[in-house]
Order: sequence, then structure tokens, then C-alpha cells
Amino acid sequence: MADIGAHLLIVDDDERIRGLLQKFLIRNGFMTTVARDAAHARRLLAGLDFDLIVLDVMMPGEDGISLTKSLRETIHTPILLLTAKGEASDRITGLEAGADDYLPKPFEPKELLLRINAILRRMPTQPDETEVPQVLSLGPIRYDIERAEMWHGQEMVRLTATEAALMRIFAGQPNEPFSRADLVGLLNRDKGGPAEQVQERAVDVQITRLRRKIEVNPKQPRYLQTVRGAGYMLAPD
Repeated sequence: MADIGAHLLIVDDDERIRGLLQKFLIRNGFMTTVARDAAHARRLLAGLDFDLIVLDVMMPGEDGISLTKSLRETIHTPILLLTAKGEASDRITGLEAGADDYLPKPFEPKELLLRINAILRRMPTQPDETEVPQVLSLGPIRYDIERAEMWHGQEMVRLTATEAALMRIFAGQPNEPFSRADLVGLLNRDKGGPAEQVQERAVDVQITRLRRKIEVNPKQPRYLQTVRGAGYMLAPD
């Protein structure tokens, strides 16, 4: 039985494997987000909390072992490593790096599911240590993070579902840019569907609409900024 509502991050450079794992885990009750490499995973982790990371070891660039060691310096999110190497020495290396479990490829999907649930059952609830203001000031606009509400004075600003999802993403990591690709992944995770649901072009349209509700001059945004070469960023007062 899956830990319903748990949010998993799948990191694998193989697009086919990413897709298969995502579909399988969604069918078994999990929310899932996928990353194509370590750099992509880092960007997602900067803006969102996950209950568990399913991480491929053999990836171009930064491999899974190095990423695990690095993540362990700042977060305690459980990590399940996937690898084509099944030797005992390789498993020990992964566990010493900070992984919670190690599953050699090829594996049965049922075994993956059992291992994920076993890890989640034994993990204590971690307190939220992120110090983020509960209300963000955007000029005359106030955004209540806990209630996910936007106010202009005493009047509530009505947000569409996608606008509300964008605000949750940006408010969770103010002053940090999100690329269009990151926003696509996070928005689709919020919808609980496959990565094809929202496209990068649609993100630009939603940003434009959201700026009309936040900015005094949407054509010269002060708070929902475009960061050249990086994407979009919320910069509260």
C-alpha cells in the first residue's frame, strides 16, 4: 500500500525510464516530479520539498553518488539509489554517501514500491526549518503564504488555479529564479499529471496574467521579474 500523498522526485537521465517510473508510481498513489540530471534536480529541490528521492547513480555530469553526498550536507530527505552496478562494494559506497537504500537494475517494479514504502514508514517527520515570512509584501499587494491568499488592501485578489500554483512555487523560494522548464515540472506535479500537460509557452502566458494582478506597471515588472538566462523570480519588498 502506497503512502498516499507522498511526493517523490525521480532523477534519471534516461527519458524512457523516467516516464515509466513516473506512470507506475502515479498509478500507485504517489505524486511525482521528474528531473533529467543532477543540475535539474538541484533546481527542483531549491523550490520544493520532497518525501523521497529516487536517484539513478550512472548519469552524465554529476553522478548520483556525488549528488547524494552533496545533498546530505543540507537536507535529510531519504534517497533510494538505482544503478546497473550490483556489487557489494558499490552498494556500500552508495550507503556511505548517505543513501537510505540501494536497488540494482534491472528490478521488479513491485520491489521498488516495497522499498519506497519501507523507507517512508521508518522516516520521522522532519520539522520545517525554512525561515520564510508568512506574508510577502509586493507593494500594495500582500500574499499570505499559509493561506495561499492574495490581498490588495481589504480586498482579496482572485487567482486562477494555475496562478495560485505559481504563487505557491515562487513564495516558497523568494528571490530565487525558476527556469521555464522547472516551472513546467512543478506546475504539472501540482496538477498531478504527466509532464506534457503544461508547456513552456503556457508558462509565459500565465506569468503575464499574474503580473497584471501584482504589478503597478506589468510591462515593467518590479516584483515578478524576468532574470536573463535564468527564468522568473519573485522579489518581494
